[in-house]
Amino acid sequence: MLPCQRHLFDLDPEVTYLNAAYMSPQLKSVTEAGMEALSRKSKPWTIEPADFFTHERALRETFAQLVEIDNPDQLALIPSASYGLTTAARNTPLSAGQEILVVDEQFPSNYYPWQRRAEETGATIRVVGPARPDRTTSWNEALLEAITPSTAVLAIGHIHWADGSLFDLVALRQKLNEVGAYLVIDGTQSVGALPFSVRDIQPDALVVAGYKWLLGPYSLGLAYFGERYLTGTPLEENWIARRNSEQFGGLVEYETDYQPGAARFSVGEKSNFNLVPMLHRALQQLLEWQPARIQDYCADIAREALEELAEMGCYLEPTERRAHHLYGIRLPRTIDADRLAESLSSNRVYVSRRGSALRISPHVYNTADDFRALVGCFRSALLAKST
Repeated sequence: MLPCQRHLFDLDPEVTYLNAAYMSPQLKSVTEAGMEALSRKSKPWTIEPADFFTHERALRETFAQLVEIDNPDQLALIPSASYGLTTAARNTPLSAGQEILVVDEQFPSNYYPWQRRAEETGATIRVVGPARPDRTTSWNEALLEAITPSTAVLAIGHIHWADGSLFDLVALRQKLNEVGAYLVIDGTQSVGALPFSVRDIQPDALVVAGYKWLLGPYSLGLAYFGERYLTGTPLEENWIARRNSEQFGGLVEYETDYQPGAARFSVGEKSNFNLVPMLHRALQQLLEWQPARIQDYCADIAREALEELAEMGCYLEPTERRAHHLYGIRLPRTIDADRLAESLSSNRVYVSRRGSALRISPHVYNTADDFRALVGCFRSALLAKST
């Protein structure tokens, strides 16, 4: 079991931060990497042409280890999840009469690109939600039933971003294979804290923003593109994506071909000399911790508190059907939601309200004491309601 890692973060001791799904706090080592990188621009003569390629390649190789990608060249650097998801949507073949499957209350960045493509092609979006109170089980069943010969693509998360419901991506991939459909995954709320294997799941695309569970800076993430996308059209045409771009003296010898793999899909200025070293350092730390151990740690520190909340009448999915780093708690009528919000605020306990759930998202800097503070806020709201 991992010990608490709070000492590696610069957290206010008066704050109970159970909101990593909103934005992760920054590791001290990541801040140091950023400060060191920032200072290099003061001496631009120290930045050599090779630096435009070597550091971002090291980042891709490290991420490839984290999610079990055999070929790091199938990774692109992106400024946001929406950039990667729009790239996938623009390059997914669609026609009138075909269906784009999404889940109910999906995060907007994995909905709007498909909405645009549906309008352009005459395809339709089909929204799939859970059909029974056993939310996760019925949701996965509904998704499997929704996949038909008309299905062109399933755009989905590894977990639901609002409440941590786990989607059975392996089973969904198998069913999609039967009809030749694509699988596009937004891993922003899972990858880094929950084990994910590209080798096992075989998505056509996996897109991950870096500032949440990858513990990196804002405005940098990574996207994996499978073989069916590698001849696609990028969102932008930048010089560094073209073949032989390493040869600065020959850049005006314009190239028709792109760099191999998914390099064509990388954002311009992908070499970002400030953000790349920061995200790379964060990924190195995650490899050391390992996502499976992060799950075990988060489950252990929350166990007693979640049992107490269940006794108060709160509902959350059983442990085997949800993630341990992010989950939604649904309130009973006996708890005053407004009073709970006031108690959380006054006690500086940070969580998020997403959809119908209060979203709790701990990490390895949290402790059982943080969850006791959370329970105390619930008890305050429960007493207020009963009086």
